[in-house]
Amino acid sequence: MDAPKFNENERMILGCAGDDLPDSPTPYADLAQACGVEENTALALLDRLKQSGVIRRFGATLRHQKAGYGHNAMVAWKIDDAGRRLEVGQTLADRPEISHCYLRARRPEWPYDLYTMIHGQSPGDCLKLARSLSEELGVPDFTILESVRELKKTSMTYFPRP
Repeated sequence: MDAPKFNENERMILGCAGDDLPDSPTPYADLAQACGVEENTALALLDRLKQSGVIRRFGATLRHQKAGYGHNAMVAWKIDDAGRRLEVGQTLADRPEISHCYLRARRPEWPYDLYTMIHGQSPGDCLKLARSLSEELGVPDFTILESVRELKKTSMTYFPRP
């Protein structure tokens, strides 16, 4: 795939989109306004780039300490019934204490296939919630991977913000 060519407005939009989205009820409208374009213009560009595979994902990053959470942990779940994976995943994704939930292929050396990022005030909160969810969902096999330190929380920058 050849590198895409962008006009001045598109460069401006991508410069703004590489920064944090505004914390408001209308983040895309605010982003577009900062770039001097209409909201639908900004959204159309991001959608086109996503659909064409130029960008793989566009999403929020939770800075859990700033959000009031003092601890987080990745919980890896082993869902034995393949038919329940989406159902269990959706239930977990709907929880306010969980910011990420995704499926991955199992490996012979690692039997877990569903992953969630749980946030709490203390390490005990994450463990308590994981045990509660395990019982509630009938998924007894899980392991908790605790964060040791945060390595990166920055977005890619392709064009400077105007």
